[in-house]
Amino acid sequence: MKRFLLLPLLVPPLAVSAQDAPDFSKMKTDKVFEQLCSGCHGKDLSGGQGGSLIDGEWKHGSSDEELLKSIKEGNLQLGMTPFKTVLDDRQIRSLVIFIREKEKQAKEKVMSFPKPEPGQVTKTDHEDYKIEMVVESGLKDPWAIAFLPDGRKLVTEKAGRLRIIGADGKLNPEPVKGTPAIIEHGQGGLMEVAIHPDYKENGWIYLGFADGTREGKEVKTITAYVRGKLKDGQWTDQEWIWKADPKFYTGAGVHFGTRIVFDKGYIYFPVGERGGWMEAQDVENAKGKIYRLHDDGKVPEDNPKFEGKTPVPGLWSYGHRNPQGLDIDPRDGAIYDTEHGPRGGDELNWVQGGHNYGWPAITYGMNYDGTPITGKTAEEGMDQPVIYWQPSIAACGLSFYRGDKFPKWKNDLFAGALAQQEIRRLRVIDHKVTEQEVVLKGIGRIRDVTDATDGFIYVILNQPDRVIRLVPAK
Repeated sequence: MKRFLLLPLLVPPLAVSAQDAPDFSKMKTDKVFEQLCSGCHGKDLSGGQGGSLIDGEWKHGSSDEELLKSIKEGNLQLGMTPFKTVLDDRQIRSLVIFIREKEKQAKEKVMSFPKPEPGQVTKTDHEDYKIEMVVESGLKDPWAIAFLPDGRKLVTEKAGRLRIIGADGKLNPEPVKGTPAIIEHGQGGLMEVAIHPDYKENGWIYLGFADGTREGKEVKTITAYVRGKLKDGQWTDQEWIWKADPKFYTGAGVHFGTRIVFDKGYIYFPVGERGGWMEAQDVENAKGKIYRLHDDGKVPEDNPKFEGKTPVPGLWSYGHRNPQGLDIDPRDGAIYDTEHGPRGGDELNWVQGGHNYGWPAITYGMNYDGTPITGKTAEEGMDQPVIYWQPSIAACGLSFYRGDKFPKWKNDLFAGALAQQEIRRLRVIDHKVTEQEVVLKGIGRIRDVTDATDGFIYVILNQPDRVIRLVPAK
């Protein structure tokens, strides 16, 4: 049976006003729901007088926009109170997010997901695979993986160690010596490692990490990027690629944002907003941006210009929160990122030069504590995400599949998720997601997922700290 949204009448419908109702402005969203909605829809949203809000059955529209309208405008003939005089747009948007979270949780209780076991076949919509252990022990907080032409692999550890997995598959017990000084602070540390496309000719390896100072309890950091070479287990020939002005370093321990991709002599990389929300909107501030430089760190002359502003050198796009996935579509060169939004606002974005991605002026999320951020999800001059995830998946790691081992996954996009412990396969056609499927879940927090030159898909796991790869079932 189709359900409709029905919220309890606190007072006669036509008389509902801010004066008649409690002060909801300082309430968390779950408490707002308890006060306004649970009388008809149940404290667990499973239904009552007004029916369930978590069974997926909606009579008056199931989209976020339609749900928001139902809460705001109501339906007096059906006994549904309009709450536009009691709640502002921020609070109503947060109620939508809260309902979506509970709806998803209820659905997942009756769904099965592919949880692979070593040696067993895992079936998905288009391809079946097995997992193989690459490194089962010896790593602590691994963050990213990169592949050398001779079969060796490089893995970063958050505390500042760069590790080598030999061509024989064994983890070298000694980390690379001489790597740059790393400040492990909060979510930051040694994060990204990437190999130059012309590595065989030039030997360049790139690192993204938390740079800064620590004096007693005072820490000042921001994401930085260098390149260097590997010789006999030693980091050598280091050159700075990007380093922020000291005035942008901060003591915040969040939102470093780090990945690297190369394209036609350019390097692209993000710097998170480090908890400085509105700084993401300021093109003269280093935080909350994606950058484009020549691969030696020089600023391209054709980078975006901003009238009346002097953008931070290298700025490509802005309004980003915490990008931790970045890759280029091999078919058309389009750049995509995944970034941690607030609660209910993780995003996949098509990243274009000079564009503004909205944070925090627009977002589909709310604060982690359940309080609202904004009622705006769109604004002129700000790009919409290709998709957003409610509830949040804690997006981390992103890779198009370019290999031939899984032909039915060719050019599909694989997105990792920390909190949901899953990998999602996205089919992207004309910059729109036409398919979305969970292909792996429940074996650890996904820190990185990437295709490799051998045609397999490699995955960095945290809790437990391991490296695995997906190989064809046959």
